[in-house]
Amino acid sequence: MTHFVHPSSYIDENVKVGNGTKVWHFCHIHTGAEIGENCSLGQNVNVSNNVKIGNGVKIQNNVSVYEGVELEDYVFCGPSMVFTNDLTPRSKYPKGPAGYKRTLVKYGASIGANATIVCGNTIGRWAMIASGAVVTKDVADYALMAGIPAKQIGWACECGEILKDKLECNECGREYLLLDGVLKEKSNAKNI
Repeated sequence: MTHFVHPSSYIDENVKVGNGTKVWHFCHIHTGAEIGENCSLGQNVNVSNNVKIGNGVKIQNNVSVYEGVELEDYVFCGPSMVFTNDLTPRSKYPKGPAGYKRTLVKYGASIGANATIVCGNTIGRWAMIASGAVVTKDVADYALMAGIPAKQIGWACECGEILKDKLECNECGREYLLLDGVLKEKSNAKNI
């Protein structure tokens, strides 16, 4: 098994692309990038130098994953969502990689279309960022975030359904506990 790269895309030297990954039209993957297995990069995706992308990641059309950003396994990036990597950019005074702020998107998190993730923040496991939201601070595991700036408006199940007051998913049946502001799946919660 190998990966697929559309002929209109560019893959620089010293890039790793995992088995089963598909790189569609007009993409550019820069030197030092690592992309895991079974990923999908939609049209016009840019993956900058030294970016690490896990397995099973889906990046929709028109997304740039800039240096300093890391996507763990099964992250979803909606169409035209935006990452940043410099809090105070100046064209005349570029900082280069030493000045970039790290952004980590953890396992299974989803970022909606046209959302913006301000650099220097971590998006928790299975978090759900609404379309158009602007994330300016760390996001908890399973948190449902919306607005400008993004605020937590609820919780999302691992399967993607919005959790109601009882913190039980009507779709898949998972049950959760909220302990000291931290949401944990009941079957995975230890020392309760």
